[in-house]
Amino acid sequence: MNIKPLAPVWLFDLDNTLHNASHAIFPSMVEKMNAYVAGVLGDGVTPASAEEVSAVRAHYWKRYGATLLGLMRHHGVNAAHFLRETHDLPELEAMIRCERGLGHLLRRLPGRKILLTNAPRDYARKVVGHMGIGRHFSGQVTIESMYVHRQLRPKPSHLMLRRLMRRQGLDPRRCILVEDTLDNLRTAHALGMRTVWVTQYLPKPGKKPAWLDVKVKSVKQLTKFK
Repeated sequence: MNIKPLAPVWLFDLDNTLHNASHAIFPSMVEKMNAYVAGVLGDGVTPASAEEVSAVRAHYWKRYGATLLGLMRHHGVNAAHFLRETHDLPELEAMIRCERGLGHLLRRLPGRKILLTNAPRDYARKVVGHMGIGRHFSGQVTIESMYVHRQLRPKPSHLMLRRLMRRQGLDPRRCILVEDTLDNLRTAHALGMRTVWVTQYLPKPGKKPAWLDVKVKSVKQLTKFK
């Protein structure tokens, strides 16, 4: 009797993986984040300087992997408020740049597809909705779903990914993470997932790390992935 191998489960990042967030979305978000952090660090009347904001953001990113986690831990910032303020982009749809044929690609790929993004739910829904690809995902895991033991654990958290595997009933060996961020891919690799690095929206991606399975320019090359 022939036993067919189990179909893979694809975990797709969103920003700079399925669309070009660096074109206009990220610059707008950076402005909003800088203004938000300046207000948090200020004295209630005068916001902090651009230099202080830059230093604090870099420090929190290096230490926690996300500016938000540092703001929550050291300044009592509410995550929902931060995400709402920094992702409120009235012209979002006009900012989206993506390749044609993504829906056709996702339809052709065997197995389940799950969106796995550190972005907030409303933003992710608007982006995938505008691109017309939402129906191809069996689930959308956004940052609101990345709490473990009441602590926010976005990518590249090992704890969050393990919890996701348990909740979805997934074997990491069946999963393929498609991402633009190497830190996130490295965590997935350590858990036993296969890894695909998408580089076309990165300014200087560099060489393929030895541990990485596949490096592609575009997600449209995924049909070649075995």
